[in-house]
Amino acid sequence: MRPPSQDNPITNPHVANLGECDEQGRALFLNRELSWLEFNRRVLHEALDDRTPLLERVAFLAIFNSNLDEYFQKRVGGLKRQVAARVSMRSPDGLTAAEQISVIRQAVIPMLRLQADCFEQVIKPELTRNGIYLLKWDQLDDEQRGRASEFFRRNLFPVLTPLAVDPGHPFPFISNLSTSMGVLLRDPSEEASSAGDSTASNGDYTDAASPYCFARVKVPAVLPGWVRLDADGADNGDGHLFVNLEQIIRHNLDELFKGMKIIDAQPFRVTRNADVERDEEDAEDLLELIEQELRDRRFAKAVRLEVSGDPSLPMNRLLTEQLDLREQEIYQMPGELEYTDLWAIHSLNKPELKCEPWKPVVPSRLADTEADIFSIIRAGDVLAHHPYESFGASVERFIHAASTDPKVITIKLTLYRTSGDSPFIPDIIRAAESGKQVVCLVELKARFDEERNVQLAQRLEKAGVHVVYGVVGLKTHTKTSLVVRHEADGMRCYAHIGTGNYHSKTASLYTDLSLFTADPLITGDLVELFHYLTGMSQERDFKKLLIAPTNLRARLVGMIEREMAHCRAWHARGADPEDPNRPTIIAKMNSMEDRAIIRKLYDASQAGVRIKLIVRGFCTLRPGVPGLSDNITVQSVIGRFLEHSRIFYFHNDAAAEGSAEYYIGSADWMYRNLDNRVECITPITEPALQARLKQILDIMLADRRQAWDMQSEGIYVQRQPDPDDPDSAIGTHQRLMILARKEAYPQVADPR
Repeated sequence: MRPPSQDNPITNPHVANLGECDEQGRALFLNRELSWLEFNRRVLHEALDDRTPLLERVAFLAIFNSNLDEYFQKRVGGLKRQVAARVSMRSPDGLTAAEQISVIRQAVIPMLRLQADCFEQVIKPELTRNGIYLLKWDQLDDEQRGRASEFFRRNLFPVLTPLAVDPGHPFPFISNLSTSMGVLLRDPSEEASSAGDSTASNGDYTDAASPYCFARVKVPAVLPGWVRLDADGADNGDGHLFVNLEQIIRHNLDELFKGMKIIDAQPFRVTRNADVERDEEDAEDLLELIEQELRDRRFAKAVRLEVSGDPSLPMNRLLTEQLDLREQEIYQMPGELEYTDLWAIHSLNKPELKCEPWKPVVPSRLADTEADIFSIIRAGDVLAHHPYESFGASVERFIHAASTDPKVITIKLTLYRTSGDSPFIPDIIRAAESGKQVVCLVELKARFDEERNVQLAQRLEKAGVHVVYGVVGLKTHTKTSLVVRHEADGMRCYAHIGTGNYHSKTASLYTDLSLFTADPLITGDLVELFHYLTGMSQERDFKKLLIAPTNLRARLVGMIEREMAHCRAWHARGADPEDPNRPTIIAKMNSMEDRAIIRKLYDASQAGVRIKLIVRGFCTLRPGVPGLSDNITVQSVIGRFLEHSRIFYFHNDAAAEGSAEYYIGSADWMYRNLDNRVECITPITEPALQARLKQILDIMLADRRQAWDMQSEGIYVQRQPDPDDPDSAIGTHQRLMILARKEAYPQVADPR
């Protein structure tokens, strides 16, 4: 485990204690950007951990890379925009935007080295031992080089477009996250006349006087980054042979630049700013605004240049100048330029090198697939836990039943993200075409899904679905659907409220919760919420639901303060720290950074309330600080599934039967979720469903395999299993899979 280090900006005393402090001068908040990097460090650790199956370690290298790409586009891009606008505001820990960019670099570079060392020194040798060979060009024999060159002639030569840079050809536009080959060329016929010419080393390859020429060759993204060389594409005993696409291009450049002398060639990769949002308050058409944002983003300023060679080389100096970047924005990659191409390796049919396959079970209440799902929900609320329980047999079934049931009059739902082949889209189109009133709120501003959502909105509108884009100035992040059904006793509403998107693919990878209910108070609130989203309703008095930005923040603060009041009574009774009825808050979420809520949790900790936070991603609260947050713990669970569900528990003097409160929903405890998004949190009131949520939280809190404990300085220490207790080596995800199997198939023996 990595100990605290002065090289880590999160623990560097020159970084801490510069922002908001308590009366003792202690920093109240950690830096959000650096806390996120600590999260990605935990992701990288899954690739380093030899307990992770080999091909899953490969996948985590790709995930780490993909996460970092998004981080530079969004977070570093936003910081660069602040620098350009001369914003003087400091972060809560006291850093300017420029200082944050600097410490981000200090934190990222060691992680890139760790990633490269892991791949080259650990992963590749292990792959080789298992018959998977990721080869460099000089490792190929003559026959393999012949196959690679043939692949180039057939598949690359017709596709590649070399673009020279000279006075007649301007520097080409380099698209976001594209990999290119930079090539330094010279015309052999000019060598004699330019011998000794000093311009050869000045790096200006656009100057007519220079004997050198720079050219860019874009590596096509439509082709696999690792090219299969074994002849029949199957493991015939010789293993699976791959060579990197960049290597094939680099060693066949003579075919592209015939008659020219290639002086140097190296790959590079550009990342552009994705933080280019416009002010929608002045927009006449939100759809046109988002389409313009997408165009702006494509041509946005570069925020990072990744190169394989020394940044001081003349070719890299040219790239730096043309992309208007500074030295600290150039990253010399110690290994591969990118690792997301490794998904092709992960997809190999090698089940023995992956996690055990998991097939979600059907929720027990929905086991009868022929039964009317609305009758099941009327009989009592249903809670499904994905991916342990089937998304298809629950959420998809609910929407499909609504689309085909002749008694259903209206379907309303919110779409934040969905897959391109989502079954929801044909269902709601079919419902609209059959005469049902179908209303779909499509969130056009879902980051990096804007283009897909624009196309989806246009497709739905053409099919007769009433499409709306939500409330101006707010992202609609709720995961809700409402079905209105004409029954014998009149109209009845049914609702689905979830923590995850209507996205069938991520439902197999993300942990999420789904509530199905016919509770008239909840469905009544949901009716009001949709009126707020689609019309001009100003309803603020929701009976059961906690809705942002209306009542959610106030209700959270009120429930924290209520625990503080219970704590005063608990102290009056004797205040035994081991008392099971000690006032307690347990909150599970993706990220946490709302300063007002954090301050309130600090107050609650000082009042004696026990607070347990399970935060997968970044967290700017500082736990375990004497006199400030003694009673607060923060842990993170990382593993084969991405923890996405939000669960909130408030003890509420649970000695009184039925007083404990449980909630699930779409909102993290972040300023954007509480004030700048439409979010929905629902109470879970049925005792059996509360018991399920308690079980999930208890398993995660006790985890000694996947859990990491956050220290007050912001670093994380991974828990270790008890060597005397083999059961402690079973992590949260495996334990919940075992429980799901037992619930669905109680006669099956424990698979351990």
